[in-house]
Amino acid sequence: MSDGLETDSALMQRVQQGDREAFAVLVNKYQQPVIHFIYRTLPDVEEAEDLAQNVFVQVWKSAARYRTEAKFTTWMFTIARNLCLNELRRRSRHPADSIDSPAPGDEEGNPRQFADLRISSADEAVVKEELAAKVDEAVRELPETQRTALLLYKDEELSYEEISKVLACSLAATKSLIHRARETLKMRLKPYLRSGAWDETAPSTRQSSRNFPK
Repeated sequence: MSDGLETDSALMQRVQQGDREAFAVLVNKYQQPVIHFIYRTLPDVEEAEDLAQNVFVQVWKSAARYRTEAKFTTWMFTIARNLCLNELRRRSRHPADSIDSPAPGDEEGNPRQFADLRISSADEAVVKEELAAKVDEAVRELPETQRTALLLYKDEELSYEEISKVLACSLAATKSLIHRARETLKMRLKPYLRSGAWDETAPSTRQSSRNFPK
């Protein structure tokens, strides 16, 4: 039985021997972070949950490839990122399945509506929800490598070194990606923070980053 104090590496050693209990411990520990990471790229709860399940299926199937001296989360988020990239490539071949498709339960295909911050009756909770939605939108518009680097750094608290391994790039390139992601987000969000109005005609973060290597 696990005492809850085993390291991820020790748990993976047990998984490599076919220990399903150790695998369940890792799933329970990292399921929500993985779902959250995927959702920030593919904003559909059910799809994020399904893809997260696939991540852990790959963890189980590929356990023999894991090097126990490596950090488990780095290896796990590399798998998650690759599955996200595969899904994005699939969608590029099938545009009807784009991330702009109607959300579940919206049979009419109406775009999601957000509260107008200029309405005087809007309370603090609505303001925060609106801002969070706009931040998420701006993050999704980032080039994939910038978005992934930023999410792993801010949300999952991975180090620059760990992120560089996930992205298979140099430490300097990783730091540059995170810096550029922050700068493009500032540029995209600044007009909204000033006026409370979202300028749909403003260049997206994806467009504003075209002059930078990805």
